[in-house]
Formats: sequence, C-alpha cells, structure tokens
Amino acid sequence: MNGDDPNARTRRVPPPRGRPGEQRENQRPPERRIEPTQVMRRDGQTYRPPLAWSQSQDNAQKNRGAPPNSPGPRHNPAAPHNPNRDRAATRQPRQHSAPPRRTPQPLPGKRRSEPPRRRRKLHLFRWSLALVLVLVIAVIGMIVKLDTSLNRIPALTNYPGRLGDTPGTNWLLTGSDGREGLTPEQERELSTGGDVGPERSDTIMLVHLPRSGPATLISLPRDSYVSIPGHGKDKLNAAFAFGGPALLAQTVEQATGVHIDHYAGIGFGGFATMVDTLGGIDLCLEQPINDPLAGINLPAGCQRLNGPQALGFVRSRATPRADIDRIQHQRMFMAALLKKATGAGVLANPFTLWPLVSDTAKTMRVDNGDHIWDLASLARALRGDLVTTTVPIGGFADTDSGNVLLWDKQKAANFFDDLANDRPIPEDLLTR
Repeated sequence: MNGDDPNARTRRVPPPRGRPGEQRENQRPPERRIEPTQVMRRDGQTYRPPLAWSQSQDNAQKNRGAPPNSPGPRHNPAAPHNPNRDRAATRQPRQHSAPPRRTPQPLPGKRRSEPPRRRRKLHLFRWSLALVLVLVIAVIGMIVKLDTSLNRIPALTNYPGRLGDTPGTNWLLTGSDGREGLTPEQERELSTGGDVGPERSDTIMLVHLPRSGPATLISLPRDSYVSIPGHGKDKLNAAFAFGGPALLAQTVEQATGVHIDHYAGIGFGGFATMVDTLGGIDLCLEQPINDPLAGINLPAGCQRLNGPQALGFVRSRATPRADIDRIQHQRMFMAALLKKATGAGVLANPFTLWPLVSDTAKTMRVDNGDHIWDLASLARALRGDLVTTTVPIGGFADTDSGNVLLWDKQKAANFFDDLANDRPIPEDLLTR
C-alpha cells in the first residue's frame, strides 16, 4: 500500500534538515540590484540630474564651511527588493526658491512705531528746548520792563565847545536830596529837613572804566570851588541847583577835561528803599556819629544800618573833618552796597533780586541814551578790582559862597590828564 499502488500520488519529501548544532546556510539566491534608467542625450553629453536647491552652486558658496552632504541611503542586501524605493532614490528633489519677504508698509495716516527709548529721548529734548525758550523769553521780557521803567532825562547835552570823546568810559553818579514821591511821614523818617529850596546833590562821583585794568572811582567833594558856566565860581553842588544834571555834567567836564559818557542819579527815597530791600548794610565805624540833623546816633564798631540810617551816614558832616569824612563814608557805603548787591545770596534769590532791581530802576534817573544793560556793565565793573580816591585837595577857604574846598591845581591837572588819556593814575596822586 505504501509503494505498491501505482495510482497513488507520490509525496513530496522535504529536504533534510541540517544536523543539530550545524549552521544553516541561506539558500536564498542573492538579489540583483536594478540599475536606474540611463538617459541618453542627443548631443552625446553625459546627463546630469537636476540639483536640489541646497546643492546649487550659489547656495554652496553661502554655506561654505558647512559639512558635506551626507551620502544617500545605503542599500541593505538583506532587505526585500522594492523597485519603487529604488526609483524614488534616483529622483532628485525639485528646486523651490524661497518666497521674497515683504516689508509691511505703514497704513496711510499712521506713523511707524519707534523704539520707546528713542521716543523718550526725543520728548526730553523737546521739553528741554521749550523750557530754554520760555526762560529766554522771560529774561528778555524782564530786561525790557526794567529798561522802560527807568526815568530818562536830558542829562548829557551837546553845548558849544564841548569836549570830544576820550578813551575809556566815564560815568557821572549823583545822590541828590530830592524828595520827589515822598510823603510827609517818609520825609520825617528820613530826616530830610523839609523844603529847603532847590534840589542839591550831596554825593558826586566820577567813575572811569578803562579799556583794560581796574575801574577808578573818584569822589568829587560837593563844596569844591569851581567855575559854573553862566554863574561864575561857586560850590560844585550849586550847579545841580542852578541847572540840574545837565549843568552839573557840563561843569564837571570843563573842570576835569574828561568827557562824560553816561549819567545816573538817585534821590533820598530810592536810596533808602535800595538798602532796605537788601536787608541792611554792614559797616564798621571807627568813632561814634551823633547827628540830629541827619537823624542818626550810631555807636562805634561793626553794625547793620537800615535805609534811613545809611542815608544819614552818607549825609552827615558831624565829624572832625566834616566834608572829608563824609567823602570817606560815601566810599565805605558804596563798597559795602556793591558787595552785598552782587553777592551770591542776592543774585541766586529772585525774591530779593527782582524787587531790588525793579525798585532801583523806578527811582533812578539816567540820560536819554542810557539803558539797563549799561547800568549792569557799570555794576559788574565796580564789583571787581576798584581803585577809590579823591581829587587832590589843596585846602579850604572862606568865600562869598561860604567855606569851600580848593583843589591842588597842579596835582589835579596831572590827575585828570592821566584819566582823560586812559592811563593808570600814579600812586602819589591818589588820596586814600
């Protein structure tokens, strides 16, 4: 039955298996790699497949220094054959150019936003510029207001035979006993003495500002015996009573030979107000002064004088040397006044500075051609190095005008000649 039946089908016998422990050999035939389709060109040149965008020459230069492209996937002979995979491996990726980046355009009516720091700096600059402009306009407005508040008079007039201009700048300063604007109570407080006739000048000073070097402050005694045009010889302050500042300036020019460029004068009221605005003036007296006519009784030593006391101090002649001591007191007061008025405590305090300059401007009389900036230049010059002196004195004499002061003719001539030619005054001509 197993081999005798001819119609029986033959059984396929499986191949014998290897022996136990024997390594089995792979009986599968090796796969055959299918080469990609070759492209033939009519011109006979070798066909080169298209390169990917990352493999192009331009991008290779941009990516210079980058590691070379990694080789394609290796064929694993043990993997089953996949024709589609081989065909896909031979394809090259298509080149795709990156789309251009579009810069967003600002919408109409809208401003492109700026960095916050830049905007902050721009705003700070604008505010600073606006503040500077406001300050400049305010300063200009104050200067114009002060300049228009000055009382201008024709003090320096052209007359026949007037001296020509001399080197340097010369100021004529006067302090008069004018009572204009004072109430009866204020006149009693300032001890003005009531109505004593025409206005006279108790203080007469000549200030010379050279082209270079310190300024010179010369005291001209009010009792100086000089020639007054149209009135003969008389005391110097009589010229103020006869013809006001104009005649006084003409008399000083003819007596000294010095051309006067500017004029400034102040009365009793303005003098006392200026001192009170500053809070008083500190002075040191070598001897006591008791003068009921001037309304003062001052002890010796250092003390602070208010407005009425300072006015009586520069007017009083109740001292051993009378008019000579008064000239010395006026120079002491002028130096103390300038020191305090131009000090940092006043200049840095607008609540003191503005009342001082505004009240002084209202009570000061200047020539028609003078301005507030001229007065500022004078104050700046007097604040620095200053030479103070008196005209050389020759003695005293009794005349029809009373007891008068005589100049030393020779020394006074040399003194004013040096001044008119803008030369420093020699030490032997200075009277300290």
